[in-house]
Amino acid sequence: MRYAPRRLAGCIFWLLFLCAPLSRPATTWAQGIFLTGVGPVNQGMGGAAVAAPLDSAGALAWNPATISGLSKSEMTVALGLVLPTTRLSSQAFGLAGSTDGEPGITPVPTMSFVLKDPCSPWTWGVGVFGIGGFSTNFPASSLANPALSNPILTPQPPVGAGVGRVFSHAEIYQVTPTVSYAVTEKLSIGFAANIDVADIQADPLLFAPPNFALGIFTYGPGTGSRFSWGAGFQVGAYYITDYNWRFGVSYKSTQWFEPLRFNSNDLLGNPVLDKVNFDLPSITSIGAAYSGFERLLYAVDVRFFDYTKASGFNGTGFRADGSVAGLGWRNVVSVSNGVQYNLTDNLDVRGGYTFVGNPVPASQEQFNLGTSLIMQHFLSVGASYRIRQNISANIAYTHGIQASLTGPYVTPAGPIPGTSITSTTSADLLIVGLSLQF
Repeated sequence: MRYAPRRLAGCIFWLLFLCAPLSRPATTWAQGIFLTGVGPVNQGMGGAAVAAPLDSAGALAWNPATISGLSKSEMTVALGLVLPTTRLSSQAFGLAGSTDGEPGITPVPTMSFVLKDPCSPWTWGVGVFGIGGFSTNFPASSLANPALSNPILTPQPPVGAGVGRVFSHAEIYQVTPTVSYAVTEKLSIGFAANIDVADIQADPLLFAPPNFALGIFTYGPGTGSRFSWGAGFQVGAYYITDYNWRFGVSYKSTQWFEPLRFNSNDLLGNPVLDKVNFDLPSITSIGAAYSGFERLLYAVDVRFFDYTKASGFNGTGFRADGSVAGLGWRNVVSVSNGVQYNLTDNLDVRGGYTFVGNPVPASQEQFNLGTSLIMQHFLSVGASYRIRQNISANIAYTHGIQASLTGPYVTPAGPIPGTSITSTTSADLLIVGLSLQF
């Protein structure tokens, strides 16, 4: 059956209209700043999807060529709930303390649509995802009772010895209009144009120069921001062998953003306009899947995140004007493993494990108080139940195992001996959804 271009355009328009206000990314959760998976099926597989197109969301997110490997056209909707747990401790200048954060629960909707014509080599699709982000909310610590003070959260000098309260919030969305072409029955290639939008806030805004007022320098708030737009692309290939093996490769380019703009102020309330450069790093992925065992599919993906070439992530230390040059992240590799077992004709169960290197060096801990994106081990379970022949209910749960990172207080003159700052983070994600095939 062939679909008219007008019908395809109409489906894409309504999908974008419905999903755009809903897509919100997870907080303190990911491969660095990125989510480990997209949607309940992909999340249950630990994010492995480059050579295992099990659903439209995972295929659109990780390898555009694999939408040709879906058996039918598909639409998926899902909602996840993420609960991060954060703690910040520090020791300096005779003070020591710990503070629990209050980031709260964050919703993570996912929507995807793939249109597959069995009479054509072309397959079309679009996804709208929250692809990453973070959220941190630590209250300020008072010097009124030194025995209970957390030095890094005390007021900025000269009143205290810290940065005051630490608040940060980032939402990064991505729209992925995608096309795939089946060159042969075994080989497909794909392309996606990525449209990105990000809302990023930070208080204090350490990545802008400190303001001078009342005879002292202080870092102003970075909460008066707006959505910033960016763009990039993704290409991929997918190959099916005669021996139950499938292979895939994809490359997602750097996502280039316009400068982030913040309407800040100094201690007297005078207006200050700050600008910060920020891009998302490129991602190179390779994957394999094996289906030679009865009812069982195994998939593995390996990804490389090039943070050292992305603005905002690659700078280290202080600039001459007192602003922080960047988060100081290093490149990381992640490995995602997933297994799907067809337990009955109507029930599929899944399990997954993802390992990712920690992008934050200990020396950069102070500059990453607002991100805490340091978890390295993620365990996932999931299932799909076919309610009807073409409708499936999907669920997945993922736990990010607690991780900690300790580094020193750092000044423009270097680290201060005998001081320490420790971030501790874990997270839990529950996501449910429905898939319709047609």
